Amino acid sequence: MGPASPGAVHDRDRDGKYPKQFHAVLKDAGIEVVLSGVRRPRMNSIIERWVQNCRRELLDRTLIWNQRHLLHALREFEDFYNGHRPHQGIANAAPLRPLPGPITDPQQITCLHIRRRERLGGILHEYANAA
Repeated sequence: MGPASPGAVHDRDRDGKYPKQFHAVLKDAGIEVVLSGVRRPRMNSIIERWVQNCRRELLDRTLIWNQRHLLHALREFEDFYNGHRPHQGIANAAPLRPLPGPITDPQQITCLHIRRRERLGGILHEYANAA
């Protein structure tokens, strides 16, 4: 386990496979252990999905130079994931954006001007309708 930044937090489930010595090692590294909530079966699945997406869409495609570069890339991905990337939950809306208004005029559909914005050197792409 590499050095951790001061105040780092490690979330884990309440499985018995983690002995007290495991907590001691993390504490010595400056990592605070936060246990998952009791009877919260979806808690781990949500973070696991985020980690899988982050790895697949960002880390597998990026050569990380150092911790500063990693933190910058993760902040950009988090902003992209929560603020722009569509999710399949509610009408393909991003979590931190309101739902777009419905297109009622057929002329709007035939005359869309889409703009693409690249983030992180082209790893992430944002698309928006240029009004």
